[in-house]
Amino acid sequence: MAAVALMDARSIAATAANGGVLTSAEAFDCWGDIPDYQFDSSVYKKRIYQGFNQEQKEKELVCGPNIKDWPEMSALTENILLKVCSKIMDEVTTTDELIPSGETASYRSNPLGLAEFTLSRRDPAYVERSKCTDRLEKARTAGKSPAELEPELTKIYESIKKLPGMETIELSDTEIGSMIYAIKPGDGSAREQAASCQRVIGGLANITREYATKRYRSNVINWGMLPFQMKEEPEFETGDYIFVPGVRTALESGNMSDITAYVMKEDSVQEIHLYITDMTQEEREIVKAGSLINYNRKRK
Repeated sequence: MAAVALMDARSIAATAANGGVLTSAEAFDCWGDIPDYQFDSSVYKKRIYQGFNQEQKEKELVCGPNIKDWPEMSALTENILLKVCSKIMDEVTTTDELIPSGETASYRSNPLGLAEFTLSRRDPAYVERSKCTDRLEKARTAGKSPAELEPELTKIYESIKKLPGMETIELSDTEIGSMIYAIKPGDGSAREQAASCQRVIGGLANITREYATKRYRSNVINWGMLPFQMKEEPEFETGDYIFVPGVRTALESGNMSDITAYVMKEDSVQEIHLYITDMTQEEREIVKAGSLINYNRKRK
């Protein structure tokens, strides 16, 4: 390939030297006349930062105003309570609908700023619903009662206590997160922001009929969200809660083909069945840790 490129370059040079008339390189015999040349690297040393092996650990890293840290993400608890924050019944939901490209590019280094655009073209109210759910989880991890912020949770918690085997459950140990239902999400580009933007504002799971791409599903897992699927038509609506008991044990055991969950309404409880297709051991550990960031931090 290099030889072809060299001959092309010589043919172009010969053509230029012959006034633009297409000329073969063979018409000239000057190709062995190579002038002396010494590479001058000083221009690069002056213009390019040479940081390798020159770290200055004692100095604080200065970040621009639009560069923000990733928010803390909770480890998965044994039982979880999901709030349905969007229900999309389109046949396919693209990654560009999940998080638009273009105007959002300037927020790539600002996770919470970028997340403000999540589903903005498809369900503009989703972000505020998910952020409200995130506030409930932050209240729980701070040792406060989420029901104080969301009074409807009082009845939900009472209904959970009446479920088989849940009489002695510690609801303070039940993680709360938002959830998106979509028939077939993740078609299109593989950018991970389609999943990370859900997570940083409280996303804890997706429920789908199927995932459009393996890459999007992998991104969901890497950001600590549960990639649920269900065969039945969803009878829950935006605003409903779904209680999933024993989900951490299911991940640890690998028994994920039939996960019992409950749609919790104020006046009724409906049993549904979810499942998760094959996950590697490492993927299960990532979800249990709460994200790939958490997982890698624990391995240090």
